[in-house]
Amino acid sequence: MAKKQRFPHLLQSKWTSRQTVFGWRHFQVVGRRNEGAWVFAELVAACDGSVRLWVNAKALHDRSLWHAGWQSLQEQAATPPPPGA
Repeated sequence: MAKKQRFPHLLQSKWTSRQTVFGWRHFQVVGRRNEGAWVFAELVAACDGSVRLWVNAKALHDRSLWHAGWQSLQEQAATPPPPGA
């Protein structure tokens, strides 16, 4: 029986950072890498393809750091960070 893949819809997903990262907020996942028990996502800035970074895929689900999808600053302001963030 095949092992279930963690984060199956990671590739091509879009994310908005709560803080600017290398001057940008909007990113898209263009790659993934499994390193033992960890899954990493390669993010590329939506407006500058030369800005790339690898993050732990689990960190993308931390609402104090990232929002799923591309959101404007007004949409981010309307969604407060989770308690304790």
